[in-house]
Amino acid sequence: MSHLPVASPAQKLYDSQNSASPGIALYSRYAVAGGICCSLTHAVLTPVDVVKTRIQLEPSVYNRGIWQGVRQVVARDGTKALATGFGPTVAGYFLQGACKFGGYEFFKRRIVDLVGHETASRNRNAIYLAASASAEALGDVLLCPFEAIRIRLVSEPTYARGLVSGFQKMAMQEGVRGLYSGLGPILLKQVPYTMATFVVYEKATELAYQSLDASKMSNSMHTLVNMASGLVAGMAAAIISQPADTMLSQINKIPARPGEGICRRLYNIARNLGIRGSYSGIQARLVMVSGMTAGQFAIYSDIKRVSCNSY
Repeated sequence: MSHLPVASPAQKLYDSQNSASPGIALYSRYAVAGGICCSLTHAVLTPVDVVKTRIQLEPSVYNRGIWQGVRQVVARDGTKALATGFGPTVAGYFLQGACKFGGYEFFKRRIVDLVGHETASRNRNAIYLAASASAEALGDVLLCPFEAIRIRLVSEPTYARGLVSGFQKMAMQEGVRGLYSGLGPILLKQVPYTMATFVVYEKATELAYQSLDASKMSNSMHTLVNMASGLVAGMAAAIISQPADTMLSQINKIPARPGEGICRRLYNIARNLGIRGSYSGIQARLVMVSGMTAGQFAIYSDIKRVSCNSY
């Protein structure tokens, strides 16, 4: 019988539980680990995210790269502007990360239980794609309002003082439609991004452990493998999801005009941006996403390993 590749000690849990399905306690640990790693890495990179969003919203102004963009933001709005959207970022990506990582483990296990281990081992890439897409879609529903507020705060620094006041103002003035106006772009950005991330990560770790003796590796070496695999996965995912990320920034910059539907707004934005415009801010996002994804998988794998060993 063939087996799914064991990429790391944390993933050995997958094979060790073929006869006993894990319960909610273990999936809760996965979710908490995912929430911590996503909120932490996004929080650390908030300044880069601010510059990236400014480049996407005002490419004619912020057109000298990421580091010059940092100087422009500080010169224009002060050092505190680099922390704009910190609250929505931490809260939103904790919820999204919990769904993404916890949901990925859950859906992956459920699919294997449904199709059987032999069929799963022959179609593991399809399982990675289906599990990650399902988990990310759920996470995006929770993330969307927080991302709408973050982008509005970055584009209009005087819009509100922070997460709570921004949420209240947008909910009162624009309602649910305003909070979820970016759901389409978020799904278009995050679902392919997460699918690419997990597939590339799984393949990268698989290749790494084919040439390394996992049983003789230290925990720090396992962490390094996960970090390197996450770095490669993040770069691939950033390139794939960049156009939708730019559209997301544009759609949350200003409220919709009366009578303008989501589909019409997306069409108008895409037409105005073009291919070149849709990749505005790609350098900043490559730095942000590759580093962030490397950190996420390193942190998540370590927390997951400790949790699994104590389960």
